[in-house]
Amino acid sequence: MSTTRLLVLGVVAGWGTAHGYAIHNELVSWGADDWAKVRWGSIYHALKQLEREGKLSATPAPDGSGRIDYSLTDEGREAFLNLVRGALADAGAHADRLAAGLAFLAVLPRAEAVELLERRLEGLRQQRAAIDPALRDGTPRPGRTGHVPELLSLWAYNAESAAAWTEGLIRRLKAGAHVMADDPE
Repeated sequence: MSTTRLLVLGVVAGWGTAHGYAIHNELVSWGADDWAKVRWGSIYHALKQLEREGKLSATPAPDGSGRIDYSLTDEGREAFLNLVRGALADAGAHADRLAAGLAFLAVLPRAEAVELLERRLEGLRQQRAAIDPALRDGTPRPGRTGHVPELLSLWAYNAESAAAWTEGLIRRLKAGAHVMADDPE
């Protein structure tokens, strides 16, 4: 899954209609050029690819400037929602993908967001549990040097930290934090 695809679809979904320059400026204002490594070329590539796939429709700007405006198709809206869902539920998602999913958390109904995050939490717990046997096994083996336990400790710490953060977000959502798609206006 491309984080750029998720971000591009999300900005177009939020704006209704957007062109490449506006998408770029919006993402830069979020710092996505740093945390997701979104670049001009990747935005335009994503726009063209998503148009070819039928997820975006392209129309010339009404002002005659030659600019192309993009809007989501029904297929594009479904793809966007699926990308958000995948980013939130996947315990193995890289930080940029999770961040992109969180940027669009509010497009989901509250119960669905909680369910997806609970899946993520379970995956994180499984990751952490899978590390335990290796951490306990201090048996010297060929190729296993003293730094390997440090690596395993880092992975365990990362899984524990991510699980604690995810538990907190689940609690906050259940308590009514954040405006979600199914909340009353």
